Amino acid sequence: MSMGRYAGATTDPDFSGAAQAVMLRSPRGATARVSLHGGQVVSWRNDRGEELLFTSSKAILKPPKAMRGGIPICFPQFGNCGTLERHGFARNRMWTLDEEHQPFNHTDNGSRAFVDLILKPSEEDLKCWPHCFEFRLRISLSKDGDLSLVSRIRNVNGKPFSFSFAYHTYLSVSDISEVRIEGLETLDYLDNLSQRERHTEQGDAITFESEVDRVYVSSPNVIAVLDHEKKRTFVIRKDGLPDTVVWNPWEKKSKMIADFGDEEYKQTLCVDAAAAERSITLKPGEEWTGKLEVSAVPSTNCSDHLDQPGIM
Repeated sequence: MSMGRYAGATTDPDFSGAAQAVMLRSPRGATARVSLHGGQVVSWRNDRGEELLFTSSKAILKPPKAMRGGIPICFPQFGNCGTLERHGFARNRMWTLDEEHQPFNHTDNGSRAFVDLILKPSEEDLKCWPHCFEFRLRISLSKDGDLSLVSRIRNVNGKPFSFSFAYHTYLSVSDISEVRIEGLETLDYLDNLSQRERHTEQGDAITFESEVDRVYVSSPNVIAVLDHEKKRTFVIRKDGLPDTVVWNPWEKKSKMIADFGDEEYKQTLCVDAAAAERSITLKPGEEWTGKLEVSAVPSTNCSDHLDQPGIM
């Protein structure tokens, strides 16, 4: 496969999944592996080779099952709030390289490694969700190894449609009991463990002692996930996505998930940039853009990153 203008991207013959994958390499040595099945980032390593995303040891690595880990794309439905399969069908479809579309408005100038993918509905998709769309996804690594995903969804239908969305990001952590989230204090959230009851976050920071499944609504565009043991902070920036979903299954639920190890809840935390409380509606010809950028920095430096406005 020719990668054309996909800077810093090569096909990955060593990917253990049955689907084809693309490897991105930043100038300083960070890497990201992207599976064409689901358009899913399945690995993200820093320039020291440390894996920053979690993948379950029981993950199923071939279609049609979505892989447990990395960053699945949830579209056109997040969770079970709708008539489609859980988290929608985009994460279970084969994406293709988008070699015809013009590049994004900004120039690459060699500082980013990137690949552009596209998903269009199949005849089977249209039977269960009768709306024509074009979903373009750019996945890139910055010079410093920051990972970004930019989704653009266009309505090419003759009528409006609505969807929910999430970047279902499985972060790799040392021990969930040593992790806290900053940036969601005092926000309202919907608790999926109690029929989406609305509550207000009371703590100075979010820590973990039991199962959590929450949608923090109208959340800031920058939040931080601090891992005390690794002295590492994930700085998450988002745009076009009003909500943040926080999920950890804890011990009891982990044992009920077939493709998740009994003790693996200790090594991961899902923090999703999402549009989950309210659907996004596109009129014919309209396009929506949703952006995610994740940086992994030493915890001593994280306050500088939290002060930076905007993303990408």
